[in-house]
Amino acid sequence: MVGIQGLLARLVDVILIVAGALVASHIRFEDLQQSRLDGAFITFSAAFALVSFPAFGLYDSWRGRSILRQVGQLALAWLVVQVCGLVLMFSLHRTDFISRLWFVYWMAITGGALMVSRLATHTVLRRVRHAGMNLCNVAVVGFGAHCDLVVRKAAAALASGFRLSAIFAVRDAGVSRAAVPIFDDLLKFAEYVRSHSVREIWLALPLSEEATILLFVNEFRNDLVNIRFVPDVRSVALFDGGMIDLIGAPAINLMASPLPDRALIQKEIFDRAFAALALFGLSPVLVLIAIAVKLSSRGPVLFTQYRKGADGRVFKIYKFRSMRVHAERTGVVTQATKDDQRITRLGRFLRRTSLDELPQFFNVLRGEMSVVGPRPHAIEHDELYQKVVNGYIHRYRIKPGITGWAQVNGFRGETDLVEKMQARVEHDLYYLHNWSFALDMRIVVATIAKGFTHHNAY
Repeated sequence: MVGIQGLLARLVDVILIVAGALVASHIRFEDLQQSRLDGAFITFSAAFALVSFPAFGLYDSWRGRSILRQVGQLALAWLVVQVCGLVLMFSLHRTDFISRLWFVYWMAITGGALMVSRLATHTVLRRVRHAGMNLCNVAVVGFGAHCDLVVRKAAAALASGFRLSAIFAVRDAGVSRAAVPIFDDLLKFAEYVRSHSVREIWLALPLSEEATILLFVNEFRNDLVNIRFVPDVRSVALFDGGMIDLIGAPAINLMASPLPDRALIQKEIFDRAFAALALFGLSPVLVLIAIAVKLSSRGPVLFTQYRKGADGRVFKIYKFRSMRVHAERTGVVTQATKDDQRITRLGRFLRRTSLDELPQFFNVLRGEMSVVGPRPHAIEHDELYQKVVNGYIHRYRIKPGITGWAQVNGFRGETDLVEKMQARVEHDLYYLHNWSFALDMRIVVATIAKGFTHHNAY
């Protein structure tokens, strides 16, 4: 059921979408009388936003969650709405009524306005919560280092709307002496929770503490208190143990893809849209490079090689050829090195500026790669490094990318030492742990900014 706040948020979004269209028309045509606004297009976009924004979780409670991630979700949702609107208009043969410049203005103005509205709401709520209002009292139950971490995060989460109110120490081990009551008696703890309007109980416990979990669940079974299990799975889980629905039963991921299905779908939509736009916009550059490669030395324009993708599936990757045609021994792939004589003069420029990677947008469009993700290596190198580099195999959890977190942090080019590959893999695993649409955008921007000056690419 949609509450008053949800209805108000939806109303504000519709107003901003319509207002953005009118402002864009005024900028484009100066006189609204001369504009060719398509009311059906605007109406559809507003209606589809009301349908699609909830699917991206934009009207859910974001208490305690990253505002940057919400802005990233909003940007992706607005892009999807506009792409679907264009597809509909094209299907109805009404694209002739749409000014392309007006559409760009509308998309940018409304997207910016939607983001500003979220950021403004977030800022107001932060100030309100710092003033001691709109807070949710939390009690933490646990012991040891994991409980101590949760306690410290809860104590520091005032801006998110949570206020640490009490701690129950299951055992006297490793719990911070916080400036709140600490209990070891369940009856006294339960009395405090009920008398001090504690709305949340977080069980910061390892998976082995089933009896303790049941004890607290049974104690507060008849109370309107949210009990949340914050499991300590660090000793057994590679990634954060997210809860999923598995054949109708709840399950915790211990060693699986860290990106939920909804995130993968969002990433897929962005990848295909971005690749199509990139290929369309860069088509003159692609043609010029192809001609230059053909004239620079004998051989094909494109270099192809088999690489491993998501879940270890093999695909053929495309690059502009940057080396002279040569033969490698079977089962051996020699990495390019500094002053490598195999590299052509044009190829050296293409590799240093990453322009040789542009054909990989076709791999993205085919669904074999992503715009952002761990860089794929030659299969022969995969076979070697997965035996000697800790965590290497988990790079296959998602699609490989044209660029990645490791690349924008300087881990590009030759990996002549195992330590270099280990550092690259650590950055790839950091990306998997911390993925968000905002992080993808940050990497894309950093790639554009750094791609033409990187000293490790040769």
